[in-house]
Amino acid sequence: MSEVYAARRERIRERCTAGGSATALVTRPANVRYLAGAAPRGAVLLLGRGEDLLLCGGPPSGEADEGRPDEALRVQVLPRAGGDPVVAAADVAAGQGAESLAVEEHHLTVTRHRAIGSVAPRLRLGDLGGAVEQLRVIKDEEEISCLRIGAEIADQALGELLESILVGRTERHLALELERRLVDHGADGPAFATSVGTGPNSGRRGHRPTDRRVEEGDFLSVCLGATYRGYRCEIGRTFVIGTSPADWQIELYDLVFAAQRAGREALAPGASYRDVDRAARQVLDSAGYAEGLPPLTGHGVGLEIDEDPQLAPAAMGKLDACVPVTVEPGVHLPGRGGVRIDDTLVVRPEADGGPELLTITTKELLAL
Repeated sequence: MSEVYAARRERIRERCTAGGSATALVTRPANVRYLAGAAPRGAVLLLGRGEDLLLCGGPPSGEADEGRPDEALRVQVLPRAGGDPVVAAADVAAGQGAESLAVEEHHLTVTRHRAIGSVAPRLRLGDLGGAVEQLRVIKDEEEISCLRIGAEIADQALGELLESILVGRTERHLALELERRLVDHGADGPAFATSVGTGPNSGRRGHRPTDRRVEEGDFLSVCLGATYRGYRCEIGRTFVIGTSPADWQIELYDLVFAAQRAGREALAPGASYRDVDRAARQVLDSAGYAEGLPPLTGHGVGLEIDEDPQLAPAAMGKLDACVPVTVEPGVHLPGRGGVRIDDTLVVRPEADGGPELLTITTKELLAL
């Protein structure tokens, strides 16, 4: 992987040089990990004139969720009272004779920006912008492999839960059990806070589990994800508890399923973000559910659970091959509950079989 990290850093360096900066300071943790292989807490990456330097407030822990630094990088651990790694990096850049430094203005705080000016007043600061985020959108096969393994772990954890007794257990208990199972099966941890919604809480996007207990006839909606080697995937499913689904539950489920299928089928290299969103959204709109729909139908995943691209009505841009995204339409009826179906897929050309589905737990409406 050392060659991969070096190639990524070189592309950012070329971008900086074209913008008039010989050096760059990367501070957003996901971006640091993407370029350095690891992001110890508080670490920053200096792309310097002579060498690249990972500055840390403490020694890397070696934990899986932190990653391992690229062996080609020099790692400098600051003493306990050594101050802010950002300020230390600016001081190093100035000491190397740099005249300008590109920084991630969208991540750097005003306080840190001022601190750089204090320690290196002659250093001209430029904006690196979203250069690293843009580079992260298209994944290589090693990254996709990590996402695929994470999806397998999430599928396994969810499948095991569905085989257990659910009636009488609380949303909070089920969410905690799912997160434990993720770790048991090899995940670094959950990709985000697991959401479990029952009855009137089902189908709510981002629902935080409560002490409500699962009851016969409930919709049960689950959204979880696994982190594997830093990469995060997502899956969401909805089931009925303990009895045959009611007519309204079947009708609502079939509608959301059709919307999700339309969104998945629209995924192709060259498809616009808004067209994918529209494909799923129109199915729900035509059935009278235009009100209260989520602001987006899906989003990119990777080192962060919510990254570019955004599949939304006003989103600009087109999909490329090897871009992993979620497709996650849902409908929530206040006081009754709802349905959410969520998959992680990788955009692939038709010649390669079309979009690759990573999360494979059945989307059949099961009565558990």
